[in-house]
Amino acid sequence: MKIFLMSIFLSGFLNTLGQQFNSIIPAPVEMKTLPGNFSIGKTTTIKFNTAQKELYAAAQFLKDHINSISGYNLEFNKPATTMLELKLGKINDIGNEGYLLSVTPSSINITANTKTGIVYGLQSLFQLLPAIRTNAALTVSCMNIKDYPRFKWRGMHLDVSRHFFGPEFVKKYIDLMSQYKFNTFHWHLTDDQGWRIEIKKYPLLTQIGAWRVDKNNITWSSRPQAQLGEQANYGGYYTQEQIKDIIKYAALRNITIVPEIEMPGHSAAAIASYPFLSCLQQAQLPMTGGNYTNISSNYCAGNDSAFTFLENVLTEVMNLFPSQYIHVGGDEVDKTSWKNCPKCQERMKKEGLKNEEELQSYFIKRIEKFISSKKRKMIGWDEILEGGLAPEATVMSWRGEAGGIEAAKMNHNVVMTPGTPLYFDHYQADPATEPRAIGGFNTLKRVYDYNPIPKELDEQQSKFILGAQANLWAEFITTSKQVEYMVLPRMLALAEVLWSPQAAKDWNNFNERLQYHLKAFDQKGLNYSKGNFKVNINPSIQDGKLLVSLSTEAYKGQVYYTSDGTTPDLSSKKYTTPISIDSSVTIKAITVVDGKIMSAIPAQQSFILHKAIGKNVSYTNPVSPYYRANGPSSLTDGVRGTEEIGKYWQGFSEKDMIATVDLGQSESIHSLTLGCLQHYNDWIFLPQFVKFETSENGVDFEEVKTIINPIDMNQKTALYDFKATFAQRNVRYIRVTAKNNPCPPGHSGAGKPSWIFTDELIVQ
Repeated sequence: MKIFLMSIFLSGFLNTLGQQFNSIIPAPVEMKTLPGNFSIGKTTTIKFNTAQKELYAAAQFLKDHINSISGYNLEFNKPATTMLELKLGKINDIGNEGYLLSVTPSSINITANTKTGIVYGLQSLFQLLPAIRTNAALTVSCMNIKDYPRFKWRGMHLDVSRHFFGPEFVKKYIDLMSQYKFNTFHWHLTDDQGWRIEIKKYPLLTQIGAWRVDKNNITWSSRPQAQLGEQANYGGYYTQEQIKDIIKYAALRNITIVPEIEMPGHSAAAIASYPFLSCLQQAQLPMTGGNYTNISSNYCAGNDSAFTFLENVLTEVMNLFPSQYIHVGGDEVDKTSWKNCPKCQERMKKEGLKNEEELQSYFIKRIEKFISSKKRKMIGWDEILEGGLAPEATVMSWRGEAGGIEAAKMNHNVVMTPGTPLYFDHYQADPATEPRAIGGFNTLKRVYDYNPIPKELDEQQSKFILGAQANLWAEFITTSKQVEYMVLPRMLALAEVLWSPQAAKDWNNFNERLQYHLKAFDQKGLNYSKGNFKVNINPSIQDGKLLVSLSTEAYKGQVYYTSDGTTPDLSSKKYTTPISIDSSVTIKAITVVDGKIMSAIPAQQSFILHKAIGKNVSYTNPVSPYYRANGPSSLTDGVRGTEEIGKYWQGFSEKDMIATVDLGQSESIHSLTLGCLQHYNDWIFLPQFVKFETSENGVDFEEVKTIINPIDMNQKTALYDFKATFAQRNVRYIRVTAKNNPCPPGHSGAGKPSWIFTDELIVQ
């Protein structure tokens, strides 16, 4: 009988089993407890077949770990009454990464089909032992485990270009990954702000490209460009010998390193080293931050010498890294330089390319052909879909899941890395209490609730989803301690998403096991987030009524709230069931743990009742798949947006927002209001104007009023209600048009279409 790990956490088991039994993350596929215990002592032997040479490294890994936590120096294959045995076999149903772990009073046996499975079995065993050096007995309760992963690609990413992290910390990062059974380390080695890998053929890449002028005291997006002659001394790079050592270190821990060499964009550091690579061929320094003014960051797609350079670089990279995959970036390419470059335009004419998107596709396909000639596979961010996907390319879907869905439907392999919830550089707890981050809000529970298989894919298409990966971009992360803080404990939640059966996932069960790991982090001196204490306020429409649910991620947390505008405290209402909203109110809520208020400031959300609540909405232009808010009903759910762009805002890219609401019957109304957002740095601008129209039959519409935008487009952030008041009239249908406003002069996207963000169409 199969017994999922979650079953052993029922209260009866919790009273009889030790702390260790609610500790394994990710949860094994099957786990059965047995009576008795096994104790590791000084005379315990490590047994393995010495003819199977791949087991020696695993045995040494086990020996070193036991020594580090106990001081015991266990011997190999010596006669003993207790033993730790490692065996390779031929076991059905567990694949190349699975393992069997059996604990009896006299032995611990780990059996697998490969060394990989043996190491994963060891990592589960290590989680049943003390985290640090101890004089306590090393006792493990008897059990049987059968375990294997759900996904092939279980990844963590680290950006070392924006800030350099040395070899020893990279190894520490790899240790954390291995502990939780990740198998892919995506190493982002080059970008606009730093080139981090030694290339023998091009020494200036590390002599110049690895160092930038230090502007760390200025916010990333506001940093001025470095001027020629300024001292560039912030950065670093890895020698090829250091890289070889890290690759070897990772391989022992079952981790493949996928190197990323950015192209054709995000290449300002390489161009600073060798200006001939760009369209303008002008001298520059690596970028200091996010200001791209007068900077060349694209390789010239019309210059064959740029391709020669990249082929030489990639040859050295592939000679170092045994990874099947080579990552080429391909994201966020500002094609303006190509539009103004005679060589690029000539390339387009010669190759019969209709636009710069097809030129990017040409670039990527040419690089893929070279990578394929070396018996490797190319992987890139989802922009490589633009203009046509290279034949054998694998796509990393980061701008939501849309790119991954498109690629999977084209029978291309996909790794899911959507910004929500897998960008670990985003806030993980209430931003009011957190170190400054780039934005977003990806909490531990949001990570845990993620399923890499989109519902839009059928069973056959789903097979192209290799797995998922969390990305850690370092624009706002300057120290190794901050890296730890941003990934811990979120990477544990992702580990369980990618390894454990979807049907066996249980948030409360995971949260119980997590407590053991948090204590271990404390013991090891790791820096981690203590939790998200911001209450989640979740509205829903049921039978035309607005209901609000309140929840907290906090372990054993409770929620207290008010709806009268006052600040909640321990004397406020305790949340138990969904709240029915029957008037326009603001809900404020706090998290309480063990009688203590944990929220720094209350979470709050305003709701407004009006005549369109819960009514059907249709759109002329589709809502962006990246910003759907609460779906089609978001314009009529009564929920007002805040300055947090990822929540309760519907986004429309490039095109106008045109929505039609059916009130279901003729209603007497006298005002219409559309709420909109401006976020200058995110290319989100208030519309040029908002036009309101009404109709009785849904065909013949009459303009009621057009409201011109009165807000300066250079204002960084703005919330604005476009409101029309008029004489009372009877209407059934309402059409609202928000006209897209191009990015203003001086903006990095000047003249290009922007985003329109809307929250609510208020009908009164």
